[in-house]
Amino acid sequence: MTTKLYQVPVCELKELNNLFIEMTAKNCNQHCKHCYIDFPFSKSPKDFIEIDKVKKALEDTQGENLYCIYFTGAEPMLHPDFNAILRLCLKRTNVCICTNASFLNEKKVRFLKKVEDEGENEIIFMLPLDHYDEMKNDDIRFRGSYRQVMHAVKNLVKYDFNPIFSVTNYYKENKKALITEFVKVFASQGVQLEDANFQINEFYDKYSKEQELVENIGKLDCQYGRILTEKGVYVCPFLANDHRGRMGTDFTDYGKKVCLETPYCATCAKNKEKMFSINYNHFIET
Repeated sequence: MTTKLYQVPVCELKELNNLFIEMTAKNCNQHCKHCYIDFPFSKSPKDFIEIDKVKKALEDTQGENLYCIYFTGAEPMLHPDFNAILRLCLKRTNVCICTNASFLNEKKVRFLKKVEDEGENEIIFMLPLDHYDEMKNDDIRFRGSYRQVMHAVKNLVKYDFNPIFSVTNYYKENKKALITEFVKVFASQGVQLEDANFQINEFYDKYSKEQELVENIGKLDCQYGRILTEKGVYVCPFLANDHRGRMGTDFTDYGKKVCLETPYCATCAKNKEKMFSINYNHFIET
């Protein structure tokens, strides 16, 4: 009788193209039931990243070829220094704001357009929309979520922003069919979008007890990015503040290799494409 040993795959950073900044770890005005974040019972934890840490990270990564900086976390736009950090990062490269869209009223979007026009780099918005059917989407997230995103999209399009949609495939439907239906829905609202505007991701079930192995690695975020949090540098947004994903204290000396041993890693591998960062080159060509 022979025993087959399973060796955990190791993923190495090829190039630091994507810098994620966790603006806040658990401060969010929406607690969607499928979110991978375990929110505390306290209403508003004060866990915002300090602006000095962001400044240092930008200085330490001067030699890196950054395509885009991503504002992530629970809800990044809740950060009290959001505007200052945005202007700071836009001086370096493009910025993608991963937001639940609740703050994107016309006044805010108009202001953000003025901020973008101050320099040469671009602001991109990544919004959550998990199904083209309003009832199914709101069942995953919360009542009113669908209309909130639709309202935000109209404001963004009015000021010439071209949003990206992060779609969690909660119902495990055909990805191409999902995108086709999304395009139809927006077209009926007078908003013309392309396939590149939609990023369909696998659903990570934090309550599942099944142990999945990482196999057939595709394009992973950990091959091209790292995330800065208040506690240090970590491998990706999934493993932010998790000891299994800690890469170092700052970007002067941080880890380039990580063992893909967590259920998060299995979800990313199964996804085949990067889950948190966009295909920026393809997006600007579209």
